[in-house]
Amino acid sequence: MTSVNAETGQGHMWGATVLENGGVRFRLWAPAQREIALVLGGRALAMRPSGDGWFELETDLAGPGDAYLFRLADGTEIADPASRAQASDVEGPSLVVDHSAYQWRAADWKGRPWAEAVIYELHVGTFTPEGTFLAAREHLPHLRALGVTAVEIMPVAHFAGVRGWGYDGVLHYAPHRAYGTPDDLKAFVDAAHEAGLMVFLDVVYNHFGPVGNRLPGLAPAFFDPERATPWGASVAFEQPAVRRYFIENALQWVCDYRFDGLRLDAIEEIADRTEEHFLLELAGELRASAGERELHLVVEDQMSRRGLLRRSADGTARHYTAGWNDEFHHALHVVATGETKGHYAPFARDPYNLLRKAVAEGFATADPEKDTLRPVPDGHLPPTVNVNFLQNHDQVGNRAFGERLSTLVDPALLDVVTALLMLTPATPLLFMGEEYGERRPFHFFADFEAEIAHATRLGRQAEAENFGGLPPGRTVDELPDPADEETFRLSRLDWPRAATEEGRRHMARLRALVDLRRQVVVPLLAKDGAAVPRILPAEDGVLAIDWAFADATLQVRANLAAQAKPAPPLDHAPFHAVPDVGVRPGEPLDLPGPSLVVAVSDATPRERDGARSGGRDTPAGSRSGR
Repeated sequence: MTSVNAETGQGHMWGATVLENGGVRFRLWAPAQREIALVLGGRALAMRPSGDGWFELETDLAGPGDAYLFRLADGTEIADPASRAQASDVEGPSLVVDHSAYQWRAADWKGRPWAEAVIYELHVGTFTPEGTFLAAREHLPHLRALGVTAVEIMPVAHFAGVRGWGYDGVLHYAPHRAYGTPDDLKAFVDAAHEAGLMVFLDVVYNHFGPVGNRLPGLAPAFFDPERATPWGASVAFEQPAVRRYFIENALQWVCDYRFDGLRLDAIEEIADRTEEHFLLELAGELRASAGERELHLVVEDQMSRRGLLRRSADGTARHYTAGWNDEFHHALHVVATGETKGHYAPFARDPYNLLRKAVAEGFATADPEKDTLRPVPDGHLPPTVNVNFLQNHDQVGNRAFGERLSTLVDPALLDVVTALLMLTPATPLLFMGEEYGERRPFHFFADFEAEIAHATRLGRQAEAENFGGLPPGRTVDELPDPADEETFRLSRLDWPRAATEEGRRHMARLRALVDLRRQVVVPLLAKDGAAVPRILPAEDGVLAIDWAFADATLQVRANLAAQAKPAPPLDHAPFHAVPDVGVRPGEPLDLPGPSLVVAVSDATPRERDGARSGGRDTPAGSRSGR
C-alpha cells in the first residue's frame, strides 16, 4: 500500500505521509535488513515487511511535528532517508511534516513563460547575513525592482554540518535546518510569487554526500558498484525503488513547495540502461503534475544536452526547457581574462570562433567526441534553450580564491559583455551580487571534519587548476580552507556596497539592459521562439551575429578587443550601444574597443542577403538539428 498525494495522484513509496483520516504511514526500502522498527516517542514499533524489500507501518500514534527514527536489527538508529525535515543534523531524528497545512497566499499563481526568464542564482546561506529563507525573502523587492523574473536557489537538501554549497546532500527531501523550516521555504516561494517572480531549485540526483548517507547499509542495490561519479558512488537508476525516490522528491518540490522548475545538476553522471531513461520519465511525471502551471526544467550537462531539449510542433518543450551553456562562459572567459588553464584550455585554441558559435546557437563544444549523447532533435532549437552566464557558483567558487569577474576584467569590457549577455536571445543568468558589482569572493566551503575535511582541502588545488589556476605570486599554502568558518563568512554578500554610488551605477546599467530585453528581445522570443542564427565573417575580437525570427532580425555587433575593429553593417540604427557609437545603417562599422551595438531589423533574411555584397554570410552550424 502507498499513500496518494491528492494534488498529483502519485503514490508515495518513500517516507512518512500524513493520512487524511489521521495518523501517519511510514515506509522504508531496506532489502538488506531483516527487520526494522519505528522509534516514536520512546517506543519501538515493529514495521511489517510489504514485499520487494519494503517495510511499512501505519499508526495513529504519530502526527505532524513528531520526531521519529528507524531502528535497524543491530540496534542502530538512523534518520529517514526520505525525511521531510530534521530535528537537528542528518544523524538526528526526522520530523513528520504535513505539507497540506501551509496556507498559500499566491494560490492562483500559474508561473511565467520561459521567454521572460531573467534568472538570479543565489546561495541561501551567504545571500544575507542571517543566511535563512526568511531573511532572503526580504530582498525579493530588490530583485523585482532589478527586473529579475526568476530566482534559482542552490541546493537546500539536508547535508552534514551547518554550512556548505548543498551539493553534498544526503536527505534529499528535507530543507536544511540551518536555512529554516519547510514552512519558511514555502513562505519564500509564496512571497516570490506574490512579487511576480518564478522560483527554481537546484537539485542533485547524481550522487550522495560523504557524511550521513545510510542507504548503503539499508539497500546496497541503491548504488551501482560498476560505476562511480567524481564525487562518490553512482546511483543505480535501473532499480524501481531508486527511481521513485528521486521522482517523488522532484514532485515534492514542484507540488508541495510549488517551485516553478528545477535545475538538475551534472546529468552526465546520471547513467541508466533502461528503455526509458530516468531523465525522460522524471520530466514526464513532472509535466503531468504541473497541470496548467508553467513548469521549466533545466539541465547542466558537460556532454551533449540537445536530445533532452526536443520541442513539440507548437514550440513547447517535450522534456527539458533549457540547459546551462558552459561553452559560452568558457570561451568568453578566455577572451576576457586570457586564462587558459584547466577547463579553459580547449577553448584557448580558437576562442573567437567558439564564442561566436556559443553565442549564436550554443553547443560549441571544443571536443567533438563529447557531442554524441542522445539523438539530435529535428529542426532548429529556439535560442532560449541555452542559459548563458558570465559567472555562477561554479565559475566563481571553484577558482583558487573565489574571485568575481568584477575583479578580473576591465570595467569597460565588463559593461560590454554584460550587454552581450542581456541583449542576445539566450536566457540570461546572473550570480548573486553581480548586479551591483560585488567584489567579495565566493569561496568553496563545507562543514566536514577529520579525514573528509583533509581530503576536501587537498581537492581544492586540483579544482582551482581547472578554473584558471593559481594567480601569479600566490601559492597553494594560501588557498582558503573550506572547513574554516571564516571562509564561509568571507563569502557573504556585501549588501552595503549596493548602496554606494558605484553600486547604484552598476544596478542602473543592468536595470536598463533588463528593461531593453523585456521591451525588444522578449517579444521576438514570445511569438514562437524560433530563430535562424547567422555568423558573419569578422576579424578576431569581433562578433557579428544575426538571428532571423519570423518577422524581424536581431543584429549584434561587438568588439571585445582593446583596439578599434571593423565590423559588418547593421540594417537599422541600433536600439542600444555601449559606449555611444555613431552608426549609419548599411555602412560598415568601425567599432572602438571594447564596444557593442544591437539593432532590430524588419528585413527578411533574403532581402538582407541581397543588400550585402559578396554573399559573405555563413549559416551558424552546418549540421541539421541545431
